[in-house]
Amino acid sequence: MSDKKELSRAELVRLRREQEHANRMNRIAKEATRPVPVSARTKKAPTTPKAKVVKPKQNARRRFQIALPSVRSMPRANLRSVSIPRPRFGWRMFSFILAVVFGAALYFAFNLPQLRVTEAQVTGNQVVTPADVNSVLNIAGQPIFLLAPADLETRLRLNYPELVSVRVSVAFPNLVTVDVRERKPAIRWEQGGGYTWVAEDGVAFKPRGEMVGLVSVVAESAPPVAGGGTDPLTPAPFISQDMVQALKGLAGHVPPGQSILYDARMGFGWNDPRGWRAYFGATPNDIELKMRVYESLVASLTQRGIRPALINVTYPTAPYYRMTK
Repeated sequence: MSDKKELSRAELVRLRREQEHANRMNRIAKEATRPVPVSARTKKAPTTPKAKVVKPKQNARRRFQIALPSVRSMPRANLRSVSIPRPRFGWRMFSFILAVVFGAALYFAFNLPQLRVTEAQVTGNQVVTPADVNSVLNIAGQPIFLLAPADLETRLRLNYPELVSVRVSVAFPNLVTVDVRERKPAIRWEQGGGYTWVAEDGVAFKPRGEMVGLVSVVAESAPPVAGGGTDPLTPAPFISQDMVQALKGLAGHVPPGQSILYDARMGFGWNDPRGWRAYFGATPNDIELKMRVYESLVASLTQRGIRPALINVTYPTAPYYRMTK
């Protein structure tokens, strides 16, 4: 019999596994001890000798040697530069900044006293006072950017018929300028215990005291309603243009100390100091002719000893007189 003992199948498998494990450990050791490639800058540097290969024990802890590049071989830019993350501004951040800016602007716009109006500066006025203008505008203490010049102009023209035109200018920080053009009174119209001023275009407006040189009219009845214009801001005239021209024509013939009288049926006239009332109609036509006819008729009546109570020369071609009843 042979002295060699035949190995079993299980022992053969175990031996083969141990051999494969030993071979794998040898390869790992060779890979770990392989020399690091030398860079271009360190070609002349001496190479280190190969380390002695030591077979690791089966139960020992594994050790690996890793070759790191030297500091000299690293680029200088990597050593000097420091990377700082850049902040990213998205739409949300942009919207937030805008909201803060606009909110601050609105707050200061409504609260800064430098942007609030104190009063309007009025120019071109002769009758209407700056206090009257500011009382209607009512802009004291309001922010300048809330004022609309067109609205202010409309407000003034609706409250003051004596204003022909109004121009409002608004400028920062708090300047409001009002330039007005006024109607000039020409007639003092007295009726029903009160009186008003009437301009040459027939528009009546509130009198402001007494003014010398106006044509004085005492009305016993109201004048007929005159038609208005196309401008909604222009008030309807109190008397017609014909009546204004008739008054201007008769003003130079009124006896001293007398006022012009108005009657809706007879027109304009006056009390003649010689003892009667004379009427000349309410139209400006033939004023000079009417006055000549009137004086001729008065001379004829005086020559005949007739003392009338009324003389009417509304129609110069057909004058007439009335006696006392």
